[in-house]
Amino acid sequence: MEKLLIIDDNKLIRKSLKDTLSKVGYTIIEAEDGESGLVMVRTEHPDLVITDFQMPGIDGLEVLAEIRKLNIALPVILLTAFGDVVLTIKSIQLGAFDFLEKPIDPHQLKTTIQLALNSVKVSNSLNEVLHEDASSESMLEDNILVGKTVQMKEIFKNIGRISLNKVNILIQGETGTGKELIARLVHYSGITSNQPLVIVNCSALTETLLESELFGHVKGSFTGSIRDKKGKFELAGEGSIFLDEISEISLNTQVKLLRVIQELEFERVGGEETIPMRARIIAATNRNLEELIKEGKFREDLYYRLKVFTIDLPPLRDRKDDIRDLVVHFLHKLNKRFNKNVVKIGDGVIEMLKAHDWYGNVRELENTILRAIVMSKSDVLERENITLNTRQHQNAPVKIEIPTYRSLAELEKYHIKRILDEVNWNKLEASHILDITRPTLNAKIEKYNLVRG
Repeated sequence: MEKLLIIDDNKLIRKSLKDTLSKVGYTIIEAEDGESGLVMVRTEHPDLVITDFQMPGIDGLEVLAEIRKLNIALPVILLTAFGDVVLTIKSIQLGAFDFLEKPIDPHQLKTTIQLALNSVKVSNSLNEVLHEDASSESMLEDNILVGKTVQMKEIFKNIGRISLNKVNILIQGETGTGKELIARLVHYSGITSNQPLVIVNCSALTETLLESELFGHVKGSFTGSIRDKKGKFELAGEGSIFLDEISEISLNTQVKLLRVIQELEFERVGGEETIPMRARIIAATNRNLEELIKEGKFREDLYYRLKVFTIDLPPLRDRKDDIRDLVVHFLHKLNKRFNKNVVKIGDGVIEMLKAHDWYGNVRELENTILRAIVMSKSDVLERENITLNTRQHQNAPVKIEIPTYRSLAELEKYHIKRILDEVNWNKLEASHILDITRPTLNAKIEKYNLVRG
């Protein structure tokens, strides 16, 4: 039977794992720290290693890195009591077979071990060896996505794999699920981390302007083109180009994009020089592209070129166990941004948030927490400061009770006055919520003769 090495500084955890796995028939050997564990890897030649992450001396990632230097085929399962996105991605990049959080589910552990050992058997049965480059050492800092549910953990693991290859990626998910953040996570966690990330919102530009944005143009190619301009593909260089709302591009532009992907080259609008395309394409959509293909609105060949690898982001209502971690994350982020100190969560708040359906997803949750922080008069996030949008189903409109006005100016006046009153006329906070500058807000107040009270 296979020999398993357990490395953990906690004697009780080692005993628990040994008892569980011995009953299955595995031979178990133990080490109380990383250094002695590496000695046993060299002398005992185990078939699989299970190592804790946080240990005195060298940690689990360092153990994993050293094992990879000794034996690339030895499967390693990393255990941790801390659910961390960066740690998950880094462990996968270093070659961990899997990453499990404590407390360990015995059934999940046994299944993972069997899969790992089977993978070694399959690998040993193959003669051809594909040599890969060393994984990137880049660390994630500002591009953190919060999530500990099974769906999100699998997404993070997959990012750890695909970020080391410049394959095209299609990110699918409802509005507000964090598609751009996933794109940033892919870009900054792998081999493109030191290269440009260029973002294009395909729905915000007309067909002509989009082609100019993507491919660039030469002087005089159309009215208003007074100089040569590099396109986004050229600016992305060896990095990544993120095409958000890819479903909104015209069929004519789809043909040109398909050619770029196939030929890995393009020309500026009005130009003749061929420019190589070296960037990875990350596309995103909140629409069903397969349905658009049936309707003749999206090219099937382009669809398959874009979805070399697909990431399907679950809506927040399908991962409500992440809500508490998201709230904590947003409190830290928004406190810093708005100079607030809301550091406690009141009774019943999380339960209230979990009971909501969140059809606006993570973006809606962040905006809800933002408003609650702005309205808070203490350091506690309270239920009474949380306002939830309600709708009967996903496509139902959000009902907002406002007076009926005939002009846009009257509506703008009402909205600005309402926000100012809600924040007790804190103009800095109001300008952030309204997404306008402080001088613009002052001009609006003067224009509409708004007064406090």
